Amino acid sequence: MKAFYGSIVFTIVALLLAGLLGYGETGLLASALQMIFLAGVLGIMETSLSLDNAVVNASILKDMDPIWQRRFLTWGILIAVFGMRIVFPVAIVSVSAWVSPWEATRIALVDHALYERIVTGAHVGISGFGGAFLMLVGLSFFFSDEREHHWIGFIERPLAAIARVPFSPYLATVGIVVAVSFLVHAAEQRTFLIAAFSGIVSYFAVQKFGDLMGGEEDATGRVVRTGAGAFVYLEFLDASFSFDGVIGAFAITNNIVLIALGLGIGAMFVRSMTVALVKGGHLSEFRFLEPGAFYAIIALATIMLLSIRIETPEVVTGLIGAAIIGLALWASVRHRRRFPDEYAEDGEAQAILPTGEILPTTPTV
Repeated sequence: MKAFYGSIVFTIVALLLAGLLGYGETGLLASALQMIFLAGVLGIMETSLSLDNAVVNASILKDMDPIWQRRFLTWGILIAVFGMRIVFPVAIVSVSAWVSPWEATRIALVDHALYERIVTGAHVGISGFGGAFLMLVGLSFFFSDEREHHWIGFIERPLAAIARVPFSPYLATVGIVVAVSFLVHAAEQRTFLIAAFSGIVSYFAVQKFGDLMGGEEDATGRVVRTGAGAFVYLEFLDASFSFDGVIGAFAITNNIVLIALGLGIGAMFVRSMTVALVKGGHLSEFRFLEPGAFYAIIALATIMLLSIRIETPEVVTGLIGAAIIGLALWASVRHRRRFPDEYAEDGEAQAILPTGEILPTTPTV
């Protein structure tokens, strides 16, 4: 529970600021209460959409150096809240409308209707980039012959076998992107393809950056990113997860400040869930939680790519991810009860205290 104290405090402050925003615009208590309610809804929406993000973050964070763990939990949250929820939408307005960043900021703060039209008008490009990047993230996990345990064997074992083909995740993603591009209207097909291939290139560049920064081999011989490479990868991953939340928020409000406050609440709780999972080595206790998160990522990537033609309500997207994570958790608990001997030696795990201090702990079985 201590891992969530900071998120709870941030939520209270954000809701109070949302209330002040509403009261300042109209001078009415009803407007203040409405803003508080909308900020809460945005926070819940973002949290539900990011359950898989928390699990994936934890799976990478547990192998990182303590100093980079602290940097991700401090600098990373600033990038997630300020960068992706405020700077990123303003940058979209600046590029899409061909105006200066200052004019884009003015539009975002003053002309809410125009701001919404510009950002939602960039939906095809955002969906292409984010969908392709996340698809590669998900497929790269399953196209691997180094995984010791499989959850849904009849799906994962063939994919592990195909992993022997060089660049198999990239080839599969390119095939998916090209197939989906035929669903895009001719006028927007070029935008979609450029954005999607930019997402693929970005994933490749991030991986190469990780190679240059080096890493350490785990017990299976797999190289894990422990420093700056893992940090950059996590930030790109966070950004991709944020795309659907930023766009989906316009179904609730077009006020950029309110969106930042509401989605910021969700971002904080994602960090808290990440800390809770890493603390005590919970990922090793719930064996299928990690593959479940990557199944959810592939589902989200599919929804993002198909959103160019098929509109999926954010609540449905969130429920799909939560349902997959829930099934993975249930399967993990069930497996642990049926085969307790396989969990007898989990080794040491790193616990992240609320202060940011990293302590080695031995998980209890």
